[in-house]
Amino acid sequence: MTSMVNKDIKHEIEKLVKDLNYHSYRYYVLDSPVISDEEYDKLYFRLKKLEEQYHYIPPDSPTQRVGAPPLDKFEKVKHTEPMLSLDNAFSSDDMEEFDKRIKKLLKSDEDIEYTVEPKYDGLAIELTYKDGLLYKASTRGDGYEGEDVTTNIRTLKSVPIKIGEAVRIPDEIDIRGEVYMDIKDFESLNREREKKGEPSFANPRNAAAGSIRQLDSSITAARRLHLACYGTGSKKGIDFKSQSDLIEWLGKARFPVPAAVKIVNGIDKVIRAIKELEEKRKSFSFETDGAVIKVNDFALQRLLGMKTREPRWAIAYKFTAHQGITRIKDIQGSVGRTGVITPFAIFEPVRIGGVTVSRSTLHNWDEMERKDIRIGDTVVVERAGDVIPHVIAVIKDKRTGGERPFPVPDKCPVCGSKVVREEGEVAVRCIGLNCPAQVREKIFHFASRGALDIEGLGEKNVELFYSHGLVHNFVDLFKLKKGDLLDLPRFAEKSAQNLIDAVEKAKDITLARFLFALGILQVGEYASKLLARNFENLEDLYHVKAERILRIKQMGEKIACSVSDFFNDPENLHTLKTLQSLGLKIANPDFEGKAKGKRPLEGLTFVITGTLSQPRNEVEELIESLGGHAASSVSKSTGYVVVGTEPGSKLQKARTLGVKTISYDELLRLIEPHKGDFKD
Repeated sequence: MTSMVNKDIKHEIEKLVKDLNYHSYRYYVLDSPVISDEEYDKLYFRLKKLEEQYHYIPPDSPTQRVGAPPLDKFEKVKHTEPMLSLDNAFSSDDMEEFDKRIKKLLKSDEDIEYTVEPKYDGLAIELTYKDGLLYKASTRGDGYEGEDVTTNIRTLKSVPIKIGEAVRIPDEIDIRGEVYMDIKDFESLNREREKKGEPSFANPRNAAAGSIRQLDSSITAARRLHLACYGTGSKKGIDFKSQSDLIEWLGKARFPVPAAVKIVNGIDKVIRAIKELEEKRKSFSFETDGAVIKVNDFALQRLLGMKTREPRWAIAYKFTAHQGITRIKDIQGSVGRTGVITPFAIFEPVRIGGVTVSRSTLHNWDEMERKDIRIGDTVVVERAGDVIPHVIAVIKDKRTGGERPFPVPDKCPVCGSKVVREEGEVAVRCIGLNCPAQVREKIFHFASRGALDIEGLGEKNVELFYSHGLVHNFVDLFKLKKGDLLDLPRFAEKSAQNLIDAVEKAKDITLARFLFALGILQVGEYASKLLARNFENLEDLYHVKAERILRIKQMGEKIACSVSDFFNDPENLHTLKTLQSLGLKIANPDFEGKAKGKRPLEGLTFVITGTLSQPRNEVEELIESLGGHAASSVSKSTGYVVVGTEPGSKLQKARTLGVKTISYDELLRLIEPHKGDFKD
């Protein structure tokens, strides 16, 4: 297709690619942008439009960084040269011994030139470039064989897809570095996971490794990961004289390099540089647990050679961890916004790294059991990355016999509702509809588009109503009066009336949408539809047994148990009856007991990609009302992919799998004879 592209258009596309890659480098590597986000977006969308219109996409185009279809597994990759680990040093004496060994092997008494750089606490990665283009990315693995994570690595905007033009480009080169996550992004990710009821990552390294090893690269793309490059493996068509020469080339080639690289002569200056780096570590945005010291001259490195698993010419100096010893006075459970209960320890206050620490998360009960943590234990506490305190060990020699385990609670510590823990999962959850710890999240979900769809009741207004004591649970939404709103910020006569009208309108709802609105664990929109097809009225679900739910095709044991637990909780049933007494009217057009014969789209799965002329949720509801299933991802079992304007990666996956694609108009022609069967 390239030869058919107008020369001017081809030139414009290539210039846009070059400019956008330069601006990404300025933003993600140098942290020094020269254009605004808005200007960048305009250039990006211009490029995307031209690429789609003329079917010409340069290999280093930033549009190719989006997540690709999920993988079934990671393929194995053999490293051309082993990715060895480093020996460790823990004191100045260890460093002096290292220097003596180097001099002995080189048979020299002269001071050695070394480089000193921070040791990133992340995931080691090898990037293979052929003729300047990223060809493959792989994890370290066992040092000899790793996993192919190219698709995921391409989503990192700090990773060059093409080596910069300001340097000599080798025929082939393996660039080695560390993928890491900044501390603030790690904390933000954990907050998001807690909101969704997912277990938090223990530290930034685990978060980075878990993000890179996602089979679905769109998850990797959504996380803020960074790269620091510090070495090479195999290379053809280029050579470097020293580590400092390599770092200079990497920087000019637009690779992100370590935050601080110092070249020093002699071991005394190395030790001084390490101490300076340890003092500086607090100012770094990332977590570092030490310094890496390398013989600078590559010719000397080759003379020194390798041991079985470590090079003789490099060593990792481990910084002193910021730790303290204290006693656990108590362990309690904290309830998150999605009902997940997290155990946390209350300490006798202890100073660690200049900060007084008095409590720490214990993550979950599996972790507590693994470390055998009990109330009354004397423990070692460490501030990971000088930020987050963690209990890293119990000093069992100090036990008196009076220490007590803290078992998984059977009731929520906040509202007293039943607690569930699903088989195979670490999360313990409260299922109470009216739990004060979850109220804001539950109200927001209850009013969201896929649920009651109360226009004007976004997250900010939910927070506003809650902070002013107007709502304590979502039942209170139906008790709101116009006068309640007029004294609040952002509300005037018209806006107050509009919200009251929206709440009144939401009282008429289908059973499927209402079940989804309740936020029952494991029950999403599709499971809510299945329940509505099999139960005519809400009351038919009261006191339902898990065995009855399991008889529904496509309902698994986790969903069945969750639904049964929810509808057998007396407090939940009381809340549902209260909602109906306030005027909630639930219709059920989906119930299949009334349907005659097979529905026209029965057994067909549809996936929508791109923008349609009607809201996507309305089209999906229409499909499902006629027996079809509206899925979110393409697979071999997908019947049709409905393609709108600006389709995403689902279109490419449909073509790869041979799934039939149709336009929105073709979908309408397919369902037009049956459209009258659909009820709003």
